[in-house]
Amino acid sequence: MSIIGALRTNTLSSRLVPDSWISNVILVAAGSALMAISARFSHQFSFSTVPISGQTFGVLLIGALYGSRLGAATLIAYLAEGASGLPVFAGGLHGHGGIAAISTPSGGYLFGFIIAAFVVGWFAERGWDRSRWIVLPMLLGNAVIYVPGIIWLHQQFDMIHHPITWSTALDYGLWPFVAGDLAKLVAASLAVPAGWSIVESLRIGRR
Repeated sequence: MSIIGALRTNTLSSRLVPDSWISNVILVAAGSALMAISARFSHQFSFSTVPISGQTFGVLLIGALYGSRLGAATLIAYLAEGASGLPVFAGGLHGHGGIAAISTPSGGYLFGFIIAAFVVGWFAERGWDRSRWIVLPMLLGNAVIYVPGIIWLHQQFDMIHHPITWSTALDYGLWPFVAGDLAKLVAASLAVPAGWSIVESLRIGRR
C-alpha cells in the first residue's frame, strides 16, 4: 500500500478501488482527464480575462472522491500537463497551454485548484462526503480557489496591463462566476453522497 493510498482509506474511491500505486496512477490520470474535459465547457466573457468553465466542478468532485493527498496530486499533475504545453486548460484548443497560460491573469485560479482539492478531500476523509453537508467543505473549497485567483489577477493587471482597484478585480474575477460556481457546487455535493448511497445499498444487497 502506498503512502497516498493509505491516506484515502475513508473516501469513495478507496471503497471502489484498492489502494496501490498502480490504482493511484490510474486515478490521477482519470482525474486529470476529467479536468481537461471539463475545461472544454468554457466561455470567455468580453469584459474579463477569466473564462468560466466546468473545471470547478471537476476540482470539487476530485477532492471529495480522492481525498486530500491524492486529490491535490491529481491537480498538480493536471497543471504539469498544461505547463508542458498540452491543451488541457480552458480555451486549450486555441493555444492556451504552456507556462504562458499559467502566467496569465487567470493563472492564480489554477493554483487555487490544488488547495481546494486538498481542503475538500480533508473533510471527505472525515466522513463529510457521505451526506449533503459536504456542500459546506465545497463552499470553502470554492472560496479557496477565488483567493489566489483574485490576488494573482490584481497583481498581473498591475504588472502587464494597468493598475486596477481590488473592487475592479472582484468585478473581473469573482462576481460574474458566483452563480455558475454555485450551480456546479450543488451538482458535485449531490453526486458524491449519491455515490455513497449506491455503493452502500449494493453492499447490503450482497449480504
